[in-house]
Formats: sequence, C-alpha cells, structure tokens
Amino acid sequence: MAKSTTKPLAGMTILLAEDEQAIAVPLADDIRDAGGTIDVASNGLDAARALENGTYDVLITDVRMPGLEGDELLRATRERFPNTSVILITGYGTVEDAVGAMRIGAYDYVLKPFYNEDILLKLEKLREHRRLQQENARLREALGELDGLDRIVGKSPAMEAVFKNIRTVAPTEASVLITGESGTGKELVAHAIHRNSTRRDHPFVAVSCGALPATLLEDELFGHEKGAFTDAHRQKIGRFEKAQGGSIFLDDIDDMELPTQVKLLRVLQERVIERLGGEEPLAVDIRVITATKVDLAELVREGKFREDLYYRLNVVPLDLPPLRKRAEDVPLLAYHFIEKHGRGTSYDVDDETLQRMRAYPWPGNVRELENAVQRAIALAGDATVLKREHLVPPSPDFKKGIAIPRGDATLKEVVIDAEREHIQRVLKTTNGHKAQAASILGISRKNLWEKMKEYELE
Repeated sequence: MAKSTTKPLAGMTILLAEDEQAIAVPLADDIRDAGGTIDVASNGLDAARALENGTYDVLITDVRMPGLEGDELLRATRERFPNTSVILITGYGTVEDAVGAMRIGAYDYVLKPFYNEDILLKLEKLREHRRLQQENARLREALGELDGLDRIVGKSPAMEAVFKNIRTVAPTEASVLITGESGTGKELVAHAIHRNSTRRDHPFVAVSCGALPATLLEDELFGHEKGAFTDAHRQKIGRFEKAQGGSIFLDDIDDMELPTQVKLLRVLQERVIERLGGEEPLAVDIRVITATKVDLAELVREGKFREDLYYRLNVVPLDLPPLRKRAEDVPLLAYHFIEKHGRGTSYDVDDETLQRMRAYPWPGNVRELENAVQRAIALAGDATVLKREHLVPPSPDFKKGIAIPRGDATLKEVVIDAEREHIQRVLKTTNGHKAQAASILGISRKNLWEKMKEYELE
C-alpha cells in the first residue's frame, strides 16, 4: 500500500487479535503507517489480558481464534470496556455470526479475504464518529460557564452568534424577542437567558399563548379573585405573580389576541397586574421574554398585532436559524440525542446516513431530529448501528431518495422570483426611470414594460 503524507488514524489506539501472522503483520504495519498505535495479540486470552492492562479505542478481532473466540471477547469487551469499539474479522461461513455479534454491540465487521484498506477505511469512519462524540463533550464543557446552554448543541457560525447574543443579553434586564420556526429550541434559549441572569434564583415560568383561548389565557396569566365568575370558587394566582422576581416566557406571542395584548402592554408599561374580578393593582417585578414563530412586524402591518406592544417586546431580537441552514450541526445533534436517549448504549450512525441526514431539510427542525433519533433507537432492537430508514424519511417515489416536504420551489420559480426582485430593486434605485432601468438591466424599454406588466410591478 502506498504511504500517505497524511495520518488519518493519528492518536488512535488499536488492539488486533489475530492468530494468522500473514494477516496480522501487514495489517498492523499499514495501521502504523496511517498514524495509529497498535498492539497485536495472537489469541483471545492474550487479547483479554491486553485489554485489562491497556486502554484501546478499538479492538479488531477474528471471530475464530484459539483460547477465547471473538464473540466471547466481544461480550467481555462490551461489558468491561464500553468505550472500546469492536470490529470483527470473519470468513464467509460465519457471516451470520458476525451479524448477530453486531446486534450485541460490535461496531462493524469485515469479510475474509479483505484488502487492508477496507479496515483502514472503517477505522477512519470510526475515528470521525468518536470525534463527533468528543466534540459534543467539548462543546458542553466550553459552555459550562453558561448554565443551561449545554442543552443547546451547535458549532456553526449561526449558532455561535446565538451563544454570543445570549452571553451579552442575559445579565441585562432588557426584554428579549426570540424568533424562529417551530422546533428550533426557543424555550431552551429563553431558559438559558434566565439561568444566566441576575434573576436565576427566582422562578422561570413558561406560558404557551397558542395553547389556550383568549379568556382562559387571561385567567392563566393574571389569575382571578374568588367569585370573579361562576366557577371561581377560590382565588387563583396567575403566572405573572408566580414569576415574581424571576422571568416569564410567553411562547407563541403571535397567537395572543388583541384584547389580551392590551393588558400585556399595561404590564410592561406600569409593571402592575389586576386579577380578574379584582380592583387592587398588584406590583410585579419580572423580566419578560417572548417568542414568535412568524414575523411580528408583518402582523403589525396587517393590524393583527399592536405596534406599541411590538416595540416593547422587541428590545433585543434574537433569531434562531432553522436546522436546514446549519446542516453542519446535524451530526453533532444526532450524537447528542443518541447520548441523551440511548440509556448507556453506544449507538452509531454510518457516514452515508449522516450525509443523508445533512441533506434532509428537517421541516420540524431540531425537534424532528430528536424524534427521529428516538424512533431509530426504539426500532434498533439488538443492533447498535441505527438504520437510515428510521432516521431519514425515504422518498415514496424515488429509489434511495429521501422524502422532501412539499413547498420547495422549482428552478423556474426561483429564477422568476429572482428576476422580479432584481427588476424591482433597479426600478427603486432609478426612482422609477424606465429608460435608465432598462439600460442597467440590459434589455429594451419594451421588454422592461412587458416584464413589469407580467410581474405586476408599478
């Protein structure tokens, strides 16, 4: 095998259990050439002793060996050294045994006869998977000074900006408006802001404005006095009072109806509330954090959201990117959720599946990805490598394709939208002067007039 200047296995420690010297010696040499550190055992008992005395990232073992066979060595390794991954070497006659071994924890297997490059490639993939797991651990450690951020996983530039904003805004008293699609983790961010503020020792109270109709939402927020209405048999303390001294998080604020918006505005302006049926104003000391899944400014233009309330809430805007715009975070998130839901089992995902996961647009965002990992683990049975069809929805129409949610524009639609926007931008720049705009666009005035008519541009 030609030697490479790169060392793809640098830092990796490997134990090879193989009784055939014709296999063990050249394989060990190639692993060393690739930068790996390797010890070789000629039988299963020697391999077991080596595991007791050393620390290995990977055990490569033949299924059939003197002293202690590979499946027995696998079981002992999984029980006593769970951080050591196992790759099996097997002949054609024992493929069924190898597949069974994978169900009890083997990382992968390779068939005899094989090229050493086959095993080197598997080791490289394994090294990348371990790197992702370690990256998650480092991210949690790096964010350790920010309480609550260990649950928000990401290293993409978009998420680094989110972490920076949380660090900046958390110690202040400013109202924060978190924007982002459903499933992007808005409540996690709100909780992190609270946990890193001066109010961290006081309550964090979350309310979903879209889960209740207007009358019930007001009762939930402000509480009521005994006798305020027919079923008010006793006084009820509202969420604002329960959040006294701390933070209240109003999720889906875009679903709040206008009459309730008026009452919320008074709370923000005067820092007082009144229970339903009450007459005495009650002072509240709270920080208000809100979240929306739609553009509130657009709702203001449509008359569905109060402009004065919008500016009260939008003191510090904090935007959470959808998962499709930070695909580089998908592997990190996948292994984070595997660790969270795996109950101590080291499940794995092969490289091709990870690539499919990165390509999938995840319309449900991080929440959908977490659900997919939970589903894959539930359906894994004894296997430790999660299946692609459980992680990424397969396309019903295209072989080996992945399901793409409806709504993605065709290339023609994208070109039309881009052309319309560009013509509109040039017309605005030229203050509507069509001859100048046509000259900039490189088309005739007649052509410009036709396109303006087609696109309904004034």
